[in-house]
Amino acid sequence: MKTLILSKTDVLQLINMRLVIKEVEKAFNEMASGLTKMPAKSYVALEKGDFRAMPAALVDASGVKWVNVHPQNYFHNLPTVMAIIIYNDPETGYPLAVMDASEITAYRTGATSAIASRYMANPKSSSLGLVGAGRQSLTQLEAHLELFDLERIRVFDIDEKRAQKLVDKYSHLPIQVAPIEEVCDCEIICTTTPATKPVVSYRWIKKGTHINAIGADAPGKQELETQIIQKAMVTVDDIEQASKSGEVNVPIQQGEFSVSEIAATLGDCIAGHVDCRFDQDDITVFDSTGIAIEDIAVARAVYTM
Repeated sequence: MKTLILSKTDVLQLINMRLVIKEVEKAFNEMASGLTKMPAKSYVALEKGDFRAMPAALVDASGVKWVNVHPQNYFHNLPTVMAIIIYNDPETGYPLAVMDASEITAYRTGATSAIASRYMANPKSSSLGLVGAGRQSLTQLEAHLELFDLERIRVFDIDEKRAQKLVDKYSHLPIQVAPIEEVCDCEIICTTTPATKPVVSYRWIKKGTHINAIGADAPGKQELETQIIQKAMVTVDDIEQASKSGEVNVPIQQGEFSVSEIAATLGDCIAGHVDCRFDQDDITVFDSTGIAIEDIAVARAVYTM
């Protein structure tokens, strides 16, 4: 038996956002039904970034993703995030495939946010705010376009040229570079920065807003002012992982928020265990740390094509 080797080009020829949304939602449903196995990701901290090992087993699939996060790679003309997945036969452990997972990571993260928005945001939401204009912002936008009719898209980045580059790429859409306060006036907000101090203030957030907090994916990272977390209905992708390395990790460590205040997991929302579409005046937050079941679910779809 040969191990299939798939390059980034190979993977891009096999996936699309609609497929990824379907597979990720299915994986979260499996997780909520107790059909998956997934320890929290482990970290190797380095001076300029870190590595993460992310293993998981689904009903009929298993594997591990090895991924880096180096925020300064932008200055080296390299992606911030690069990854590979070893996809295994769960019955024998045989490595069925080794595939580039950089695009899988980007796609599944965008897909997960859009799924969270579908279950938590006002279903009639027509405005999207992007805080951060790096690679991940593209798939956040593309995934939300699959599920929402967007009439207003606003983008902010501390590097205005990078924000303008994103706007130029999607010039056929109603998209503009805007101050962060205007971006935060949108009904759905996606934050994708590597911030270790809050960049989104509570005073900018109106009632009924849904926020997908994506950038905080390691201990010490925080994008949202703690008051937002305290006032919002918060769901997470995985409670153990989010409490240690997600948007809620800093408020928890500082004693300003507790694990017991997390309303639900996204899997519970999808499986119908919890109604996550809260009162229309509630602020809702999805704390997305990125979990291995998302990656292995997409790898399963790629391998079986």
